Amino acid sequence: MMKVVTRFAPSPTGFLHIGGARTALFNWLFARHHGGTFLLRVEDTDRDRSTPESIQTILDGMQWLGLDWDNKDYNGRNYYSQYAERARHQAVAKEMVEKGMAYYCYASQEELAAMRAEQKEKGLPQRYDGRWRDRPASEAPQGVPPVVRLKAPQEGETTVHDAVMGTITVQNSQLDDMVLLRADGTPTYMLAVVVDDHDMGITHVIRGDDHMTNTFRQVQIYKAMGWDVPTFAHLPMILGPDGAKLSKRHGAPAVSAYREKGYLPEGIRNYLLRLCWSHGDDEIIPTEKAIEWFELDGVGKSPARFDFTKLANVNAHYLRAMDDAALADLAAPFVAAVAGRALTDADKTMVVRAMPDLKPRAQTLVDIASMAAFFFHEGAFTFDVKAQKFLTDECKAHLADLAARMEALTDFSSDALEELARVYAEEKQIKLGAVAQPVRVALSGSTVSPPIFKVAAILGKAETLKRIRLVL
Repeated sequence: MMKVVTRFAPSPTGFLHIGGARTALFNWLFARHHGGTFLLRVEDTDRDRSTPESIQTILDGMQWLGLDWDNKDYNGRNYYSQYAERARHQAVAKEMVEKGMAYYCYASQEELAAMRAEQKEKGLPQRYDGRWRDRPASEAPQGVPPVVRLKAPQEGETTVHDAVMGTITVQNSQLDDMVLLRADGTPTYMLAVVVDDHDMGITHVIRGDDHMTNTFRQVQIYKAMGWDVPTFAHLPMILGPDGAKLSKRHGAPAVSAYREKGYLPEGIRNYLLRLCWSHGDDEIIPTEKAIEWFELDGVGKSPARFDFTKLANVNAHYLRAMDDAALADLAAPFVAAVAGRALTDADKTMVVRAMPDLKPRAQTLVDIASMAAFFFHEGAFTFDVKAQKFLTDECKAHLADLAARMEALTDFSSDALEELARVYAEEKQIKLGAVAQPVRVALSGSTVSPPIFKVAAILGKAETLKRIRLVL
């Protein structure tokens, strides 16, 4: 049986887009499902826009998502560089000329502009008219460096059997003789992609459906070279919540932004998996199950809308399922940011102890940090109107009595503190809430917090009494 080889081939001209991450995920899952190989190729031929920083951003995004690739040692790089293979691309173009499958075109830019203007005036499609297709080089004008163009078939049709979209056919008369090598000798994207995919042994090209038009042209290059054509699978587009193409105006388009917002890679992977792919009614699909179940026949043909609420809910599931200590480690940088300082070991222990009551109400690591912020507050709180309702003279009298009793406790556990408050409430013939809410406001600065006697136990006797006395 054929060994499956897939690839993810981003252009390093910016950040790793969330749509690109979905493409990388599907390629990764398909390769892992079939026990195949998943390769990373950086299409860095645009030297003005391809920067080391952009490349590193892509590598960091892939690593954070947990999408490990299998070509980690390629000519001193941990990825396949398209630019590094430009000599190979040039050699293939020249071979195609020698075989009569491509030719030199000496049309100047001015000549081509005039051709397009005439076509536009006559209402004709804007495409190269093949004027140098059968002319000998002896007719070449002086001083015009040629490009190399594919001698595309002019009759018949080109058919693609797409694993997602089905069988699609275009008439060859709709395709023109595209440029393979520019006048300066640099290869075009269309040529470089085909040569790289062939040389890397790619068996399945899984990418966005915005490449569909390119595919028909690239198939012609495969056939001209006598190479096996890979299986193509074009993924439907990801739309914004309003049905328009997903963009910055819809929210965070970059994978790095989701990391900064406190999402987990597990949550992002699970949510992206469900954009145009399904397995029955399953919504929560752990990675091991995704690898077991993933096949291209599960990919739908219709675009998917990005739903930020669903993403947050999926992410919340993975937060709740995570070990408290491991989650506290991930949350530590976010907590440190709200604390305004590096966390000590004691701080980290406090976050771990609080985690069982923080994570059920959180959707992201940022939420956890926000809810944990009061643990690290120093000095007096600024109380809002709701909180001030629990700081009346009567409430402060209860706080003073409780503080005196807390001082005498040798067991400062949450159970002991709650029992103390319950007994006090019974003595005063008031509801427990009339005692607990003033304590909550004094310790957290808010009317909402995790169970307040657990909070007091986590803060410890000294800090708890300090905060109550500060209010008094």
